[in-house]
Amino acid sequence: MRTSRRALAAAAIALVLPLSACGSGDDGGGSTDASGKVEGDITFQTWNLQANFKTYFEGVIADFEKQYPDTNVKWIDQPAEGYADKISADAAGGTLPDVVNVSPDLVAPLAKAGFALDLDKAASKYKKEYLEGAWASHQIPGMTGTYAFPWYLNTGPLFYNKSLFEEAGLDPDEPPTTYDELFSDALELAQKSDGKVATLANVPTIEDFGRYGVELMNKEGTGFAFNDAKGIELLTKYKELYDAKALDSQALTATGESSGKKFLTGAVAMNPGSALDLENFKTQAPNLYKNIGITDQITSTGKVNMYVMGVMVNSQTKHTPAAVAFAHFVTDAQNQMSFAKQVAIFPSTAGSLEDPYFTEEDGTDVTRVRVAAAKSLKNAVNYTPVLFSEQMKTELRNEVAKALQGKESPKEALDNAVEACDKLLEQQG
Repeated sequence: MRTSRRALAAAAIALVLPLSACGSGDDGGGSTDASGKVEGDITFQTWNLQANFKTYFEGVIADFEKQYPDTNVKWIDQPAEGYADKISADAAGGTLPDVVNVSPDLVAPLAKAGFALDLDKAASKYKKEYLEGAWASHQIPGMTGTYAFPWYLNTGPLFYNKSLFEEAGLDPDEPPTTYDELFSDALELAQKSDGKVATLANVPTIEDFGRYGVELMNKEGTGFAFNDAKGIELLTKYKELYDAKALDSQALTATGESSGKKFLTGAVAMNPGSALDLENFKTQAPNLYKNIGITDQITSTGKVNMYVMGVMVNSQTKHTPAAVAFAHFVTDAQNQMSFAKQVAIFPSTAGSLEDPYFTEEDGTDVTRVRVAAAKSLKNAVNYTPVLFSEQMKTELRNEVAKALQGKESPKEALDNAVEACDKLLEQQG
């Protein structure tokens, strides 16, 4: 529900939307005025949520229609596969729903094309209800405004295998907390196991560069900057890990699922995850579960990465007051808290993370992870730039692979990645 959904191709939207749509936010009956009477028929589209949360959303809709009896909300749920393509086709064809579940990378091309309502203009009174970092997550570099209500958040700790640390002569109760410690421990684990145990299973992504403190884009949002000295330093460190077999040999083609399996089988010593993973460890790898260590994400910035979902209002809607009211209703503190207790996600509303559900442990690892994650989310950021498309992720991954294989230097690889990503950025318009 978290990373797999973000893997959808937002770039498809930019490719399908007609250029004539750009800047057309108030045409075709749309309005930025949300102050009128809340009435009318609106459509609400979610992203692969109906199968597991049908009762919850039917309840939210019923409560909204009870509060606003002159409204009628039609709920549409789309499968994860092809979601970006579906949104782009609807936007181009004039059939985009009034209220749409989006992630920041999906909202960016819609905002550029004029299909996303600017909430800083239409709903600024609600801004104070949300965490600052969550509200900012749907802002677009180079544009003014905020283009979706923040909805649910997620983050998680690093899990580590205590027995593997102990076998390598490392203190199982003192996991690495800095990058220097991480790289040092990783090299030692590889050496002591004769290259049989890697510490990490994935190559660095744009999020990793962000966590390391690399400036990812220029402030104008017109170009990428992750090929600076700090970016080159990180990739050079990963090259050292790869050569020493401290980075898994299959990291170049790893997926979240394959990395998880490596961790389950003891081939990898550390892996990111969430409270949901603990149940998998308990049932699928009881020996690992007995030796599981839990520590914070490692960052150079003091801020962990968060994943965020949002609820966008179609700027073309004929019922702006109703659409804005419903988008706010779905994402208000009460409904977000209710949703968070059904699935391991976190509300983006200010103050919600102070609820005892997110602050009090009961002695179980599940609550330990939940409390730690909730605490870290208070100042977390979404490191993935909203303009960083799936094509750009592929370009970066390909260049990182060349550097790790020794086909290019880390500097050459990142220079090439930035050049390719800048060209794709120009194509977005």
